[in-house]
Amino acid sequence: MSKKKMNVEEYLSNFFKGTKNPTLNAMKYFMEEFAHPEKDLKIIHIAGTNGKGSCTEMITNILINAGYKVGKFISPHLIKYNERISIQNTNITNEKMEEIIEKIKPKIDKYNSLNNSQVTLFELETTMAILYFYENNCDFVVLETGLGGLYDCTNIVNPIVSIITSIGYDHTNILGNTLVEIATQKAGIIKENSDTIFALSDEKEVNEVIKQKCAEKNNKLHEVKKEDIKNYTYNQEFQEFDYKNYKNILINLKGEKQLLNSSICIECVEILRNKLYNVSEESLRKGLKTVIHKGRFEKINEKPIMIFDGAHNKPAMENFCKSRDMYYKKQNKVYIISILRTKDYKMILKELLKDEKSTFIFTSGNNEEIYVPKETLLETAKKYTNNSKLNAQDLEETIDFVKENYINDVIFFVGSFYIYGTVIEKLKKI
Repeated sequence: MSKKKMNVEEYLSNFFKGTKNPTLNAMKYFMEEFAHPEKDLKIIHIAGTNGKGSCTEMITNILINAGYKVGKFISPHLIKYNERISIQNTNITNEKMEEIIEKIKPKIDKYNSLNNSQVTLFELETTMAILYFYENNCDFVVLETGLGGLYDCTNIVNPIVSIITSIGYDHTNILGNTLVEIATQKAGIIKENSDTIFALSDEKEVNEVIKQKCAEKNNKLHEVKKEDIKNYTYNQEFQEFDYKNYKNILINLKGEKQLLNSSICIECVEILRNKLYNVSEESLRKGLKTVIHKGRFEKINEKPIMIFDGAHNKPAMENFCKSRDMYYKKQNKVYIISILRTKDYKMILKELLKDEKSTFIFTSGNNEEIYVPKETLLETAKKYTNNSKLNAQDLEETIDFVKENYINDVIFFVGSFYIYGTVIEKLKKI
């Protein structure tokens, strides 16, 4: 009798999503069970409050352009789970996921029966990614942390380069309430005798945490400093700047924060060259100029102009507002806002409502259970502004509404990545 085909999406969506005391026990168990595939992979490990997704995309694109086979692990996904695991920017198929899950399943059952805690979805996904990259003989793997660093599932690896993009307030319930505590968690990805890249913070104590950890682990620290970025200009298509000896670097990702992220990637290329990997300047330039990063100040519609940005914490919100003012300061604006219950929705509203002349539409996202109710957002907003152009309505109705009524304005979808799939699908139907 033939075996019943697994519905992979259903299996993953029903998998244990709870949290537990942070340890790497389950990941150590899986790596042991599969004879340590992670030890045979050349890994670039990326942590940071903001910017890690952009750096992951840029480094992957640079290395693919240099002729390498590159595995990439990201989170969250925007539309389908498959986006989390890719090789050469091609997502893993459902068939391949099923095949790997079937290998891991007996080991999950064994672990769950022997321990008081269950294997989590992120542990399963990370194990799946490592096995997939190992089986496909990837030359490099660019691995983005899910949360923090120290106890993040991805921290089972020994990378050739560790990157910490930025330290800011997010997930404070798990990572700590001060920037020093958060930096300590992120610094957990720094391993013995390796190289670490860090974009220096304005907070001296944060820089000290990273410097100290590098010294402790005999790591060479490569600092990215704002003052090394010069001759900056931008237009609607590209940003251009010099970094150290590199002149006229072009990047197509929007927002000033991408200058630091690109500089981190340039440092990464320099380290790889010093380790005798062949990454030409041409590959570097092409990788930065052609990279696509979905959901980050991404233009998803032309008429009216629609911009999607998943900004949901304070540093990301500040970056979003800066980018908005760079590109669309003079246009009329409409904000469509959806915020997860786990986020600081009051802070997000306060930041956005500073734009007093614009229209604001609050939604309950695409899942009323996990989003702040639109009525709550509306009532809270009224406390922060006298602006009368505030509305609350269903997300999908809103997309129809703005497409018909605000044809000459700029529409911003902001506050959450998890509505991306819904918005894109709806726009396709229209």
